[in-house]
Amino acid sequence: MCGIVGVIGRANASECLIDGLRRLEYRGYDSAGIATLVDGGIDRRRAPGKIANLAAKLTAEPLGGTVGIGHTRWATHGVPSESNAHPHSDGTVAVVHNGIIENFQELRRELEAAGHIFDSDTDTEVVVHLIAEHLKQGMKAKDAVHLALRRLDGAFALAILVASEPDVLFAARKGSPLAVGYGKGEMYVGSDAMALAPMTQRITYLEDEDWAVITKDGCTVYNGNGQVVERAIVQTALSGALIGKGEYRHYMLKEIYEQPQVLGDTLRALFNPQTRSISLPPMPFDLRTVDRISAVACGTAYYACLVAKYWIESLAQVPVEADIGSEYRYRTPPLSPNGLGLFVSQSGETADTLAPLKYCKSKGQKIVSVVNVPESAVARESDVVLPTLAGPEIGVASTKAFTTQLMALACFAIYLAKVRGAITAEQEARLSTALVEVPSRVADVLHLDASIRAIAEELAQARDVLYLGRGASYPIALEGALKLKEISYIHAEGYAAGEMKHGPIALIDENVPVVVIAPTDSLFEKSLSNIEQVIARGGRVILISDEQGIRRAGKVASYTICLPKTDPFVFPIVAAIPVQLLAYHTAVLKGTDVDQPRNLAKSVTVE
Repeated sequence: MCGIVGVIGRANASECLIDGLRRLEYRGYDSAGIATLVDGGIDRRRAPGKIANLAAKLTAEPLGGTVGIGHTRWATHGVPSESNAHPHSDGTVAVVHNGIIENFQELRRELEAAGHIFDSDTDTEVVVHLIAEHLKQGMKAKDAVHLALRRLDGAFALAILVASEPDVLFAARKGSPLAVGYGKGEMYVGSDAMALAPMTQRITYLEDEDWAVITKDGCTVYNGNGQVVERAIVQTALSGALIGKGEYRHYMLKEIYEQPQVLGDTLRALFNPQTRSISLPPMPFDLRTVDRISAVACGTAYYACLVAKYWIESLAQVPVEADIGSEYRYRTPPLSPNGLGLFVSQSGETADTLAPLKYCKSKGQKIVSVVNVPESAVARESDVVLPTLAGPEIGVASTKAFTTQLMALACFAIYLAKVRGAITAEQEARLSTALVEVPSRVADVLHLDASIRAIAEELAQARDVLYLGRGASYPIALEGALKLKEISYIHAEGYAAGEMKHGPIALIDENVPVVVIAPTDSLFEKSLSNIEQVIARGGRVILISDEQGIRRAGKVASYTICLPKTDPFVFPIVAAIPVQLLAYHTAVLKGTDVDQPRNLAKSVTVE
């Protein structure tokens, strides 16, 4: 995934572009660049690495102009380098691109045969030469852009400068998100509203296959057939004030500490305090008729779906198939006529989540989504949206987005069980009360930060780490392992604890820490048996449980993290916090880039 920003009408475009790119750096950070229209030509600055490298280059070599485009890259075609950094340009056209041009090799051969010389290894550069070829044939810029777009296969968001049109900025999207921002005498383009937040809160989201001709006074949007279409201007709630790290060393730590607040915000959106009951948005279908649920997501959001599977099946007695989006989309599974698709995504733009959603929709499934961006593609395609009010999440490793997803899914599970008559009013009140207590219990866990930091010193010395859990704690074990490996680069695996003797036990020795997540529920004795088997083989256990569980375990664990007593129903939400802190402090001790780990980007909008 990459980040795009564009501006027209600003007195100093380069300053605006750099500021926008800093806000988009979570989307990619292996190279960056900007291009502006200056004196009838295109000038640009590019640099490998992070935005700071580009900013330093601009300090040494300033760039003028009031019209420009910028890009921060996460490589898909071509290694990270200045020559592969965007914008790409031949001097007459400049392009920045998020996505993949699937037929770029065919187009490149065609253009090279026509005499075009390529300077990069990227798929993006074909867009530059394709537009330039049409201009060379005498076409107007608008027609050249439109014809070029019709030749492209794949998913893309594009911002385009044409030197012969100094007062116009072109933009287009197919599959990948792109927004147009409205100012006074100036206009903007961005991959998402966050990039545009300091400049404007009036946003138009381009729809699939839309393209736009933008001047400093406004925007004309066309569909894929070249017909003018109307797209609503919406008011976004994002503001520049939400983006800073404040007193925290990293965005990830700040976002971990924001969880009591955002969990409370998310619950308040879905809970009626007067009746102490869950109150979801109106459903345009009867949930009582739903006989099967397909819960689909990617990465951390998939683990949220796994927790929801335990909740929904145990409470509402509806079978749930939890699936990874990138696998589900190619299986074309048979679906029940009364089925429901449940899609979970932080960004709402993940390609491997959107494609299964569209498949389910085409098969007549009802669609419920859990998303953090209400204007996103996933939200727009859904019948019902359950919002996660996490606010902007800048750290690549998801923290507050994950726990707010769990909060929304817990509310959905309770509500579904209620309308189906699977739980009593008393049971709903008990479960709802447990949810109300979660923000406070999470705040209690954050007070354990110093002791968790001390335990992280043990993990930082390890080469391999195992995470074990049973029931709804099993997905938290998976999430803990994912967090550790994605930001500390230590190999970690999560397992259902009952599977330990089916293979993973062979890995256990004095050099492999084992993190066990074990609430005092009906499965605790079985988890305790797993702990004893680890100890018998010289393993060192880090036990995450409540006071009762730690007391029952005795002194077998090398380290313990004592969580406040909670209802077992909400334990997965509370247990997510210590695994986040363990990963964070281990990564800091290892000296890695916590907020922007290597090879990763915040949201994967292409395959």
